[in-house]
Amino acid sequence: MHTYRIGDAAALLGVSVDTVRRLVDSEKLIAERDELGRRIIPGPALAAYARQTHRAERESTGSSARNRFSGIVTDVVLGDVSAQVEIQAGPFRVVAMVSRESADELALEPGVPAVAVIKSTNVVVEKP
Repeated sequence: MHTYRIGDAAALLGVSVDTVRRLVDSEKLIAERDELGRRIIPGPALAAYARQTHRAERESTGSSARNRFSGIVTDVVLGDVSAQVEIQAGPFRVVAMVSRESADELALEPGVPAVAVIKSTNVVVEKP
């Protein structure tokens, strides 16, 4: 079973180390002690917490797409027909090609909040 140290769990959840410590202290997140006495979080417990948290926060959008990344537009490169839009969603950079018409209608420019909605039949999963 894979385990995570507090800092690694915080990075994966996108929260501070103090937040993870509070979650453990309030028993909302299970932690154990390793051989050196450090708190570690079992992978299945971290996955269950993340799944529960994100399902609770998900709003019904009337869409079949389930991959939604809220962020801020950091760059827009307009072409004659298409536009390249870059969104920073937490630690993730999402780059999308959209029509020029869509970019204009949405008034996309750096600083505008945006949600990248991704629905794909081809997703690559890698282990770090």
